[in-house]
Formats: sequence, structure tokens, C-alpha cells
Amino acid sequence: MIRLLQNLARRWSELSLALQFLVAGGFCLLAVMLVVGSWVTMQIRDGVIRNSAATTALYVDSVIAPLLPDLRKSEQLSASVRQALDETLGQGALGKRLVSFRLWRRDGTVLYAKDASLTGRRFDLSDNLRAAFKGSVVAQFDTFDENESKEKAVGVPLLEIYNPVREPWSGDVVAVTEFYEVADDFKATLASTLQSSWLIVAGTTLTAFILLSGIVLRGSRTIDDQRGALRRQVSELQGLVTQNSALRHRVQRASRRATALNERYLRRIGADLHDGPAQLVALAALRLDSPAFSGHGESPAEVAMIRKTLEEAMREIRGICTGLVLPQIETAAATDILRLAVEEHERRTGTSVALTLPEHLPEPGPSEKISIYRFVQEGLNNAFRHGRGKDQAVRAGMRNGRLFVEVSDGGPGFDPARAEGLGLAGLRERVESIGGQFETLTGAQGTRLVISLSVEEQA
Repeated sequence: MIRLLQNLARRWSELSLALQFLVAGGFCLLAVMLVVGSWVTMQIRDGVIRNSAATTALYVDSVIAPLLPDLRKSEQLSASVRQALDETLGQGALGKRLVSFRLWRRDGTVLYAKDASLTGRRFDLSDNLRAAFKGSVVAQFDTFDENESKEKAVGVPLLEIYNPVREPWSGDVVAVTEFYEVADDFKATLASTLQSSWLIVAGTTLTAFILLSGIVLRGSRTIDDQRGALRRQVSELQGLVTQNSALRHRVQRASRRATALNERYLRRIGADLHDGPAQLVALAALRLDSPAFSGHGESPAEVAMIRKTLEEAMREIRGICTGLVLPQIETAAATDILRLAVEEHERRTGTSVALTLPEHLPEPGPSEKISIYRFVQEGLNNAFRHGRGKDQAVRAGMRNGRLFVEVSDGGPGFDPARAEGLGLAGLRERVESIGGQFETLTGAQGTRLVISLSVEEQA
């Protein structure tokens, strides 16, 4: 049963809005039409019966009332009154229209009846008789109770009317006349009236349904057109997103290749400096010790100064070569790269760095390894230069599925807008070009540099 309801709900949801309205709206309007039509026809039927009964009752009362005695004092009718009633009800137009006639006293006694066997009998008052004795004209069309079998057997439509008989001078109800009128014409009129009312109700409902259906169909067509346009726009947008994603991956791959190429150029420059100017400076320093040079009368102090200058230049050139030439990190693990960068900084500056590493880090690509090494190298240089090497620390780990590396110090901080020169600016561009994020946090309590890389994109 549940599955059947689910299938019906699914099929219903697959229908268009216009078809849903035609089905649901059609049933609702049909139900409303039936309810309204039934109520209207009932009101019309009751009104027509009531008006026809009042007209007939007024006519009968105008004919019968003059024949009746003072019913407040008389407990039964005299023979002359009954004869007059028999003659009046048995012939003429009134006799043809009335099938049955009874005159009721308030206690339920039949003072007169067209069926002589009922005269003088006493019955329990029905609801219609009670209402008539209260002053209301009551009418029923083709409705019979168990005491009206003879009227029912006539076989023609009858209008039963209960009409109160009032005392002329006081207006009090002293008796009730009950009679059945042949209602052939009334039945045809009532049927025509009811048919007209149903046609009006059905026509009005159908017109409203057609108008609403037209509005809904136009709205549904507009919605379908907009839905189709939206689907086309979504499809185009998805194509653009796919194209942008492909372009982004191409840019990142190009950035990784450029990073590796730059490192090779730097390695070549470092090697050229080491093999060229460094060797020449070293050779010049050795020539200062030769007897030929010292025999020309130069001051020993001047020679010492030249030698010291050459040695300082040699150290600077070697430092530049060391910074330019990376160790073999392409095949090293991420944790080993971090340890190598920290150890190199400690050896070069004579300071200590707190290194915090997890048991395992994911394996990034070659370009990411170079970026990590350069970031730690430049970050520690920044900590040594601006933070005086105080509380230097390097930390790495995973956060929200991304690899992060943090370099911090306890120095006085710096102004990133002024101090972020070629080193940090170049690192920021390098990290962001391969899809990473670069963050600088500095203040009086110290400085933190953080990068995060998406390992999934670099797998």
C-alpha cells in the first residue's frame, strides 16, 4: 500500500503544473458545483413549494372559511356545514384540484374529512400539524406517511398543504386544514426551475474552470519556457566551470613547471658563480702570498686589507651559491625536507629552531617540495632578520584535508606592507600559483607565516 502511494506520488510529481491543475482543479470545482448546486436547488425547491402552497392555501381558505362556524365554541360540525363542504369539495374547480381534505381540531380530532370514515377520529399531532397550529403554512411535495396510503395510491404528483384557520376577529389559529392538491403543472414548473438552476450553476462553474485553466496553462507554459532557458544557462555555466577548471589546472601545471625550471636556472647560476668568480677570487687571494707580489714594496697592512676583502667576497659568493643551489629534495620526504631546511638555517646562523612534525605527512609533488623548502628557508631568514632569532619554530601537519606549514618567531613583528619584499612576495605568488594559500600574521607578540596546500590536487 505504501509503495503504491509512493508510485502515485511520483507519477503525480512528474505531471506538468497545467495537467495537475486540470485534474485537481476539475475535481475540486466539480465537488463545489455539486455542493452549491444541491444547496441552490434545495433552496429553490423549498421556495417554490412554499410560494405555491401559500397561494393555494389562500385560495382554499377564501372558499372554505365562510362555510365554517365558530370553531372555538363548536366541538363538531353540523350536518348543514358538512353538506356544504361536501358540495364545495366535490364539484367545480376546487373539487378537481383537491384529492383529499381534512379539517383538524387542536386536540388531533378530525372535524371533517373528504373520506367520511376519518371524520370524528382522533390522531396524534404530527410535526407538520404542530407547526400549522403555531401559525405556519407547511407544504410537502410527493411525501406521504403511513396514514396517507390512499393519497399515495392516486398515482399522480400531489402537493400536501397544512393551512392554519384563524379566528377573524382575534387572528388566533382555531383549526388546521390539510389537503392534497394535484400538482402536475407544479411538478413540471419545479423540474424546469431546477433544471435551469443546475444549468446556471454548471455553466458558471465551467466558465470559471475554463478561465482559470487558461491562466494556469499560460503560466505553466511560461514556467516551462523559463525552466528550459534556465537549464540551458545551467548547462552553459557547467561548461564554463569545466573549462575554467581545466584552465586552472593547466595554469597550475605551468606554474609547477616554471618553478622547477627556475630552480634549475638558479642551480646553474650558483654553479657558474662557484666555478667562475669564486675560483678567480680564490686565485687572487693565493697570489697575494706569492714572493713576486710581496717584493714590490707594498705595505703589509694594505696587503692584509686586500686579503681580508677578498676573503669576505669569497664568503659572500659561497653564501649566495649555497642559497641558490637546492639540495636533492625531489626524492626526499616532506618531513626530511623540513628537517633539512631547519638544520641548514641553524648551521648558517648559529641559532636554534623548534621543529614540530607529525608521524606522517602526505607526499607532495616536486614543485610543492621546492615551495615548502623555499618557504621555510625564507621564513626563518625573516625570523632571524626581523625577530632576532627569538623563539624560532617550524610546525607542519594536516588541517581540513590540506597540508600546512607554519614558521613563527617571538620577535617584535614588522609591517607586511613594507617588509614583504622580493622574498615573501615571491613566495606568496609561487604558493598561490599552484593552488595554495599564503597567510602572514604579525604583531607585537611575534610573527607567523603559514602556507596550506591541497594534497589531493597535487597527487
